[in-house]
Amino acid sequence: MKKDTSYINALENEAIYIIREVAAQFEKPVLLFSGGKDSITLVRLAQKAFYPAKIPFPLMHIDTGHNFPETIEFRDRLVEELGLELIVRNVQDSIDQGKVKEESGRYASRNMLQTTTLLDAIEEFKFDACIGGARRDEEKARAKERIFSVRDDFGQWDEKNQRPELFDMLNGEIDLGQNVRVFPISNWTELDVWSYIEKENIEIPSIYFAHKRKVFLRDGLIWSAEDDVVYRDEEEEIIEEMVRFRTVGDMSCTAAVLSEAATISKVVEEIRDSSISERGARIDDKRSEAAMEKRKQQGYF
Repeated sequence: MKKDTSYINALENEAIYIIREVAAQFEKPVLLFSGGKDSITLVRLAQKAFYPAKIPFPLMHIDTGHNFPETIEFRDRLVEELGLELIVRNVQDSIDQGKVKEESGRYASRNMLQTTTLLDAIEEFKFDACIGGARRDEEKARAKERIFSVRDDFGQWDEKNQRPELFDMLNGEIDLGQNVRVFPISNWTELDVWSYIEKENIEIPSIYFAHKRKVFLRDGLIWSAEDDVVYRDEEEEIIEEMVRFRTVGDMSCTAAVLSEAATISKVVEEIRDSSISERGARIDDKRSEAAMEKRKQQGYF
């Protein structure tokens, strides 16, 4: 039986419209690219938005230095194959410059630190619009945010001061120093993204598929033990399990899930049956009830 793709087509059309509006309304946009499935989906949408021309703005990755190696390898290969411009700015530089302080201990992460590096990069290149792959279904703070989300000249977000977006009217007018974060797939769900990846036959990093990996257990979560980035106590035993990652953040804050889903169709089937959010395996969201909202207020994407 042929699958009904009309809903996915409608989401694609909306996202392409948003991306074209960014190109029309802003002088220096950039697409924030992590090598994860959502930003890879954005690249495909941007390709379609401007085909047969190339994507008319650069990609930028804020590299924490704690990324999964599979993701970085995929990032570099993708931009080379598509002939895209990639800007990389490193959190390590912000640490070396004394702008942020490295965390330590069992739950140390550079996730919070990347905000400073991002804001510095926006200022360095004078970007007025940053396109990202955040979705409303991921986390409740993201559910509050508009598609065109205005940030002040300190990069901060005020959840109480947002513009209405009625009848698909997107207002990109900003004052000097302000910039806009843009979320073209804001209305998509995790299942929508995977269904689109399946429909478009988009290549994604191997880390999203089930594979045997050295891991250890902590707080009921499964952590990668294949790199010394993730702090591990001596009593936390390394075992080998068949796992995959539903979301790809830093190794230090992203846990795996047990899985046998080694193909896109199997991943789609697994997600359809899941009752747990993909960010349930992100320890950075568990630091407090309003962890994500506080990070966004400070300038996090």
